[in-house]
Amino acid sequence: MDNKADSESTDFSKYVVDRMQQLEVKNDLLKKQYQKVEVEKQFAEDQRLKYEREVRKLRSELNRLKTTPQLLGTLVEVLGDGKSIVRASTGPEFIVGTSQFIKEDDLKPGAQVALNKEHLSIVSIIPMTSDPTVHGMEVIESPDVDYDQIGGLDVQIEAVKEAVELPLTKPEIFERIGIEPPKGVLLFGPPGTGKTLLAKAVARRTDATFIQVVGSEFVQKYIGEGARLVRDVFEMARKKSPSIIFIDELDSIGARRINDAGSGDREVQRTLVQLLAEMDGFDSRGEVRILAATNRPDILDPALLRPGRFDRLVYVPMPNREARAEILRIHTADMTLADDVDFDHLAALTDDANGADLKAIAMEAGMSAVREEKDAIYLCDFEDAIKSILIPVSKPDQYSAGMFA
Repeated sequence: MDNKADSESTDFSKYVVDRMQQLEVKNDLLKKQYQKVEVEKQFAEDQRLKYEREVRKLRSELNRLKTTPQLLGTLVEVLGDGKSIVRASTGPEFIVGTSQFIKEDDLKPGAQVALNKEHLSIVSIIPMTSDPTVHGMEVIESPDVDYDQIGGLDVQIEAVKEAVELPLTKPEIFERIGIEPPKGVLLFGPPGTGKTLLAKAVARRTDATFIQVVGSEFVQKYIGEGARLVRDVFEMARKKSPSIIFIDELDSIGARRINDAGSGDREVQRTLVQLLAEMDGFDSRGEVRILAATNRPDILDPALLRPGRFDRLVYVPMPNREARAEILRIHTADMTLADDVDFDHLAALTDDANGADLKAIAMEAGMSAVREEKDAIYLCDFEDAIKSILIPVSKPDQYSAGMFA
């Protein structure tokens, strides 16, 4: 009996151990399945949060697109009691209300504001930003033109040095003498005589900020835009002083004012008035020098030409014979020339040529030598270039072939 009981007890213990092992294996399997379910649950939760954020983003964008369009305006005057006078971008002025979320200190005349299109109330203040067009006028890299590359304009170079370069590089000289340096220099003369080259040389020789403007850039489509550009240009020049503002083709914006002007001419005249005020108005220009160039001084408004705006009027003439020879030497300095090239002879053949014409002649002579695969540029190449560049097609008999003999 004892042996039988011991045998049954042993079998039961073995069964319990086996059963426990089976349960442990099953428990491990359930734990793995649980962990897998937890990972999938976490992934699903992350996806849910991701899609909720996307839904909120899309709903916010949809609400933004559904908002009422806003008008741009300029604050003219604050009246009090939440009322202000605003000039809309379209032109008319309105008395409007103001949102309670806008601070009163931010409401200053001249500030740009956004107006609710339906109720014409001020809903936000727009930060003043710099016009990228104006910043694009600043010359960052110095031009590769220096005074020694300008021929026949020694007197004009000295005048520009005295009026523009010297006040910026050695202002103590003017302080010691007790005089104010010239405020502006106007270069005038026929086309192609080197006026723009003089401005490029000034930009190279000074460390001042150089701002280049073509007069036509101030002519804008909308009322007041041209005057605003003028203000922005001078404001940038004052902030980055010492600076030089070079206005090329001044006649496109500075023509004489007339009484019976059309709407377009009146806008140009308003821009001119702003330019006159910036050049010599109540506000000091500081270390800002004006350099301008024009081919038509005869049509400029007299108010532009008076002292205080342009203190120096520098005439840039057509080059004489000696100057033409010097200009040809400058433009051919890097060319391979034959021994028969005589610059005095070439200068005598180019009576009516300006600096631009002479540069074109030098280039055409070089191209002639290239076409014929010569080892250098000969005198005959220059003579052919003069015929090609200077003799008008409509007057082929103006010059005889014998003059080039």
